[in-house]
Amino acid sequence: MRERRTILRLASFAVFALMTAACTGTPNPSVAEETDRQIRDMMVAGYSDIDSVYIDEKDLGELAFSSLEQLSLLDPSVALRHDGSQISLLVDGNVMAIFETPDAHAAAEWGVLTAGYIDVALRSSDALRQIDDEKLYETLFQGIVTRLDAFSRYAGAQRASENRASREGFGGVGVRIAVEEEKVRVISVMHYTPAERAGVVADDIITHIDGLTVDGMTLDQIVQKLRGPVDSRVILTLLRGEATEPILVALKRDHVVPETVVYERDGDIAIFRIYGFNAETSETFERELERARDEIGSGISGYVLDLRNNPGGLLDQAVEVADLMLEEGRIVSTHGRHPDSHQYFEATSGDETDGKPIIVLINGNSASASEIVAAALQDTGRAVVVGSNSYGKGTVQTVLRLPNDGELTLTWARFHAPSGYTLNDLGVLPTICTADENIDPAALIALLGSDKLPPIPTVWRNSVTPGDTVGLQALRETCPLRRADQPADLELAIDLLHNPALYRRAIQLTGEPTLTVSSEPQLPEATQP
Repeated sequence: MRERRTILRLASFAVFALMTAACTGTPNPSVAEETDRQIRDMMVAGYSDIDSVYIDEKDLGELAFSSLEQLSLLDPSVALRHDGSQISLLVDGNVMAIFETPDAHAAAEWGVLTAGYIDVALRSSDALRQIDDEKLYETLFQGIVTRLDAFSRYAGAQRASENRASREGFGGVGVRIAVEEEKVRVISVMHYTPAERAGVVADDIITHIDGLTVDGMTLDQIVQKLRGPVDSRVILTLLRGEATEPILVALKRDHVVPETVVYERDGDIAIFRIYGFNAETSETFERELERARDEIGSGISGYVLDLRNNPGGLLDQAVEVADLMLEEGRIVSTHGRHPDSHQYFEATSGDETDGKPIIVLINGNSASASEIVAAALQDTGRAVVVGSNSYGKGTVQTVLRLPNDGELTLTWARFHAPSGYTLNDLGVLPTICTADENIDPAALIALLGSDKLPPIPTVWRNSVTPGDTVGLQALRETCPLRRADQPADLELAIDLLHNPALYRRAIQLTGEPTLTVSSEPQLPEATQP
């Protein structure tokens, strides 16, 4: 009976609101009803997702108040007043509707209330009626996510589509382009893509797509014309170098996932730069590892894994990348409010680097998934980490699709390094600190050789609590984060890999943290960030 009474109560509010606003200019009733339904569906979905999976329990009423208050940014004459168990909608100081507030966790009821409130606001405000739906959703959800955390966010349908393309790929030809001096230049060509197979090369100038000139097109418009359904065809007209005659290239679009791994060789050392973690990062990394082994041979001295300026990405891909370099042990665990957020990821046997030395490079822009990899390799004694304190983004986000094909990204867990410490607000402390921009690699090597480099404060790091902001900040100051690339990082890494004795000394600076072994059962993988 309670559910039925709630529905009747909310319905009565809607009737009151319509009567109150009847004297104002109103949109077509059928349009108004459709708008009301869409807003209701959007807000019910948003509130329900937050109530179910967000890492901390939230009062949905506070989120709804914050959301609806944002309407004043679109029309300053619209205001919200909260008085105990009621909220009122005011326009130019006049009360247009009064709503009784539901329970703090009644997601569906808050969604209906929000839709009813906005329905009256639209009927009462000419300015609001001029706002398109997406702008309205962005405004409403901005008010919500500002009450959550820095990593929870809303993306409209177009931005969400671009986000999914970055994570999962898209139908395309495999080129990176830029509009420079009114010309569309190919910046680079991705490996194993239609463009590479067709012979497109960097610095080619695209003049036409399917016979249509690109003159006057924006970068987004050009990208959309290059993309399309997998197996569909597109014809590019190119200018190359000093050639005076254009080149016609016919391409069949394929599923393209942006490249995130770049391999280069420095003598007997393989260097891999990973720029992010998308759906194919681990597969690409494994393929490039094999390429490096084939190219360098058994005399390979070691590997450099460059994670500087890597903002992160998919959790499962970070786990798989770390697993390629580990024989056993914990990689990462995650913990939040939702039961499914408690997960433990263990390495499987098979080290694709054959136990060779590994140096990981990080800086203040290394975050999230890149911190998972760095912490796992460091904690298990598998790698020496060189650089500065990393960003400290130790939370996992889940991406939830909304009725408008937008996305609500919510923080739902914190992740913990193999030895149990939380990376959130702390990050990874490097084994060898190069935070000083004037650092001398040779001086660091000398200090390491004479056992004068300080070890990682492992006991302190693993005992500080997540809420101890003073302790966390003090730890971070032991090697302050540096956002710029430091040339000394790579120089030091190569020197260490050429000196096995010094590398072993550096490994010992990590200490011997006791690895956390949970008695809880393995849980299935959660929705990835």
